Amino acid sequence: MTDGGVRQNQAVMSIGVLAELQAGMTELSAPTRVYVAAGRFTEPDPDLPELAARIRTLLLAVAADEAWQRFLPGYNAPSVPEICASLEPVETHEAASFLAQVAAVDLVWRSHRHLPLETAERAADRVVSTLGSEASWWTNHDVEGGAVNGLTPLFDSLLAGTDGEHFALALQIADD
Repeated sequence: MTDGGVRQNQAVMSIGVLAELQAGMTELSAPTRVYVAAGRFTEPDPDLPELAARIRTLLLAVAADEAWQRFLPGYNAPSVPEICASLEPVETHEAASFLAQVAAVDLVWRSHRHLPLETAERAADRVVSTLGSEASWWTNHDVEGGAVNGLTPLFDSLLAGTDGEHFALALQIADD
């Protein structure tokens, strides 16, 4: 029965992690600008391709949003291998700051805020802490070179994280 109790406790903990991730990511969203997703993988031993598949799902949801349909006619999100190739790692200690920037600071008009920066920072800290220090974080930015590997034909900025069981995604999209 101990084994069953351990499994049940792990399931309860996972539900708590998922609820915390979803709450934090919802706080980081901004209608028609910052799209978020959080969830739990269903595949055994998920890795970067499974995370990229979740990113692709988010990209397709953005393209289906009425606000962006006119900017993305005929858009089909990149394939999972193309998404994997466009991602660069982000150090865990930089993830919260990066996530807050994706959620709060407009890609085109840097002085415009989608959220108060303090609100975004608190929520981002909570999300990164929930995924833990061993989480892997990825972006479509070449952080050292300053370039962006666009996932859409528009301006976009992505941060994706996973602890190997759960994931959190934030994508800001903009048009000039």
